[in-house]
Amino acid sequence: MTSIPNQKLRVRNKLNPWLDVLAIVAWGVLIFKYWLTGKLNLLIHPHYFWLAILGAVGLLAVGLFKGRQLLQRRQAVENSAQHISMFPPGWGSKLLLGAAILGLIVTPQVFASQTALQRGVTDLVGVTRPQPQAFHASTRPEERSLVDWVRLLNVYPEPDAYAGQKVNIKGFVIHPPDLGKEYLFLARFVITCCAADAYPAGLPVKLPATKESYPADSWLEVEGQMSTETLSGKRQLTVAATSLKKIPQPKDPYSY
Repeated sequence: MTSIPNQKLRVRNKLNPWLDVLAIVAWGVLIFKYWLTGKLNLLIHPHYFWLAILGAVGLLAVGLFKGRQLLQRRQAVENSAQHISMFPPGWGSKLLLGAAILGLIVTPQVFASQTALQRGVTDLVGVTRPQPQAFHASTRPEERSLVDWVRLLNVYPEPDAYAGQKVNIKGFVIHPPDLGKEYLFLARFVITCCAADAYPAGLPVKLPATKESYPADSWLEVEGQMSTETLSGKRQLTVAATSLKKIPQPKDPYSY
């Protein structure tokens, strides 16, 4: 008479290969879902979309091929008991399948102000130089994006070089604890490869005389002109805002 442990082992050995198939197919479906719903750009740079899609196609092809093989070998069952390790056979596939199912249920979220503060958004504003130097930019100031301004500062960080230049930028609101109530920080996340290497870039904004509040993580379009302010003991390029308009979160919230 076959013991109950041996029966359970045989059932488990029958199911383990199908867990592999399900895990592979689930990850292919997950990548396609993110692509079709426009969420893939929250995870990777658009330049790598083609690689992710090819990977999804490959996963589905491998999963379907392996599933067909299992159907053809349904009668192959091991009759002898096998050694069971600390982790039951198929535990890796279970983890992969569980992660894929979680990804299908949970929608990726855009990085917010708390993440930006944790990653040091205010440290990305260029350190000023003691003496201004001549500098000429090819792009009209009002056509520069928020990230364009930050990159420009990293090349030439003297704030006085940009004084009076017009600004029209978009980003989400951050309220750093070291900024006064008359200021806010406008930021965007920049992705170079994937969400794991995303970093925040932003500029301080001096608010006009108004009683309107701008909650953290809300998106704004800010118009004004550049000025130099001393914030936290450092001279920094600051947007002297003349207009702040609330806007919906962009479909593509990250910069590249």
